Amino acid sequence: MSGRGKKHIVPGKSGATLKKTKSAMAGLQFPVGRVYRFLKRGNYADRIGPGAAIYLAAVLEYLTAEILELAGNAAQENKKSRILPRHIQLAARNDDELNKLFSSVTIPQGGVLPNILSQLLPKKTVRGVAPSQEQGDSH
Repeated sequence: MSGRGKKHIVPGKSGATLKKTKSAMAGLQFPVGRVYRFLKRGNYADRIGPGAAIYLAAVLEYLTAEILELAGNAAQENKKSRILPRHIQLAARNDDELNKLFSSVTIPQGGVLPNILSQLLPKKTVRGVAPSQEQGDSH
């Protein structure tokens, strides 16, 4: 065993109390304890409060949920059941706020947004008009 992960408590054993994780107490899916450990080891400040880890974990969870929702919608539009880096790229670049956040980020295998300049598109012709009427032919 690597020593990581949740300890399973056997009911009925002496001194067995159910321990609630910091993430569960905060109502989050992201690991508050791990974020707290990274904040302490990162030497960002002399002292790190426990509320900072909860707040940062909540922000990370929100951003992840937002990008995954938009990427999932992009995957469904492309009739795919799996999110690819291309779908993350499309989601991030089509959303104004996420585009600003990801402005200096390169997503490998993401591609670029489809964009064709209007000058390069073929000219639209008017149908149903005879060539003689087009030039203003006066007989």
